[in-house]
Amino acid sequence: MRRLRGPGGCPWDHEQTLQTLKPFMIEECYEVVDAIDDDDTQQHCDELGDLLLQIVFQSQIRSEDGAFAFDDVATAINEKLVRRHPHVFGDRNVSGSDEVVRNWEAIKAEEKIGAGAAPDASVLDGVPRHLPALRRARKIQSRASRAGFDWPDEPGVVAKLDEEMQELKQAMHGDQEQEIGEELGDLLFSVVNLCRFRGFEAEELLEQSTRKFSTRFREVERRVHDSGHALKDCSLEDLDNHWEAVKAQNAS
Repeated sequence: MRRLRGPGGCPWDHEQTLQTLKPFMIEECYEVVDAIDDDDTQQHCDELGDLLLQIVFQSQIRSEDGAFAFDDVATAINEKLVRRHPHVFGDRNVSGSDEVVRNWEAIKAEEKIGAGAAPDASVLDGVPRHLPALRRARKIQSRASRAGFDWPDEPGVVAKLDEEMQELKQAMHGDQEQEIGEELGDLLFSVVNLCRFRGFEAEELLEQSTRKFSTRFREVERRVHDSGHALKDCSLEDLDNHWEAVKAQNAS
């Protein structure tokens, strides 16, 4: 990468900045996840290499500014792993993974104060702004829960979901677009909360449902085309009949 960015290197690499590389970093992360879900070991290896390239690339740009280099990145994460695992690299004992997580968060909080953060900083500080909305909602809810702000049991979560659904219906009855949008957002937030209580990731569940819908809809398209028709020529009732047939076929 130093050669690519250096004299006689690649014009494209010369032009890149941290801002231009942001979309590539995000894209590579998702491609790694796709490879994991596809259980394709070769693709997984390739995609991890592409992701590593983005880390090397950004480190090289920072090194040119005199900020840090790739070795500093590797050293910093190594030191962090040692520091946050005193039960492995030190003499602290833990009863299980729950205590490991509590210790991790406590050590992390101490590090932030040591780095100059205010002792009364919000527990929500540090949640990435650019996380997908469902995943960010889950993380915000988890942070609040660890601070003691959470429903004591699942019935309370379900009751809140029902309450948000009723408020949405009322907003729709009033036909106020802004209010409807706000209530839809509240409903989504409550759905994420129920997923969290059940140990599900809302982002993954929605992805699974979207994938299932896509698979079924493609099969509806195939059935329609095989019958010699086009989708635009079919009534909603016709399409729904095909949909139900596809569902029944999958169920069997």
